[in-house]
Amino acid sequence: MNHSIYSADRMTHLKIVVVALVAGTLVAGFSISTRNNTADEGYTQTARVMKAGKPVMVTTSSNTLVR
Repeated sequence: MNHSIYSADRMTHLKIVVVALVAGTLVAGFSISTRNNTADEGYTQTARVMKAGKPVMVTTSSNTLVR
């Protein structure tokens, strides 16, 4: 048994690739199956209109003076 990936034989490399592909497929399948498939939410956008109110004058300041 080899404890290093560099000295491993061809069959060990093949097993690692197969396990990685199966794990990736399972993760992708799980994420697709748990996705929220409602067409009413998330796909439509509504425009929000903001109207200007009365003008406001700022009369105070909180500036600090460093001497």
